Amino acid sequence: MIDVDDVIDMLSKLSYEEALAYWISGGEKEEAKLYGGELAERARALGLGGESIARVFEKLSKDSQRHAEELTKIFRKNFSREPKTDIPPVEVLSVLDKFERADQIKEVLEAAMGSELTAHKVYKLLAEKVKDERLKELYLRLADVERLHYEALKEEYEKLGD
Repeated sequence: MIDVDDVIDMLSKLSYEEALAYWISGGEKEEAKLYGGELAERARALGLGGESIARVFEKLSKDSQRHAEELTKIFRKNFSREPKTDIPPVEVLSVLDKFERADQIKEVLEAAMGSELTAHKVYKLLAEKVKDERLKELYLRLADVERLHYEALKEEYEKLGD
């Protein structure tokens, strides 16, 4: 089974083109599916503020889908092909089983926040490891996106109180 360390190792060996394809296909598109589908539905089903949280998940899904569409246009223009990757998305991989077992809205949010923090740390680490400046910039941008997602989720979490 592939774990986060395996993904970090795979990502550290990518070219700029491959890393951008990963961000689009493995990151943004997968995150859009996760937030827009499973998590929004799970939040509604669990209630207790779930509708508000479902709307946040749907917004994050739309943001991720929009990022994927914008990046895909850039990718096609620069590389004359569709972005594809076989590397599993680090954002989803590290907490997928927690999402599936969560039976309280706080657990769903905690898992989602954990996912975003993991992705943020991975991308920051990759930015420190790579020598290619374009890759470094790409990974730093990814880290910022994940940090903003984390902050949006944390704001909802704090609204729930104890």
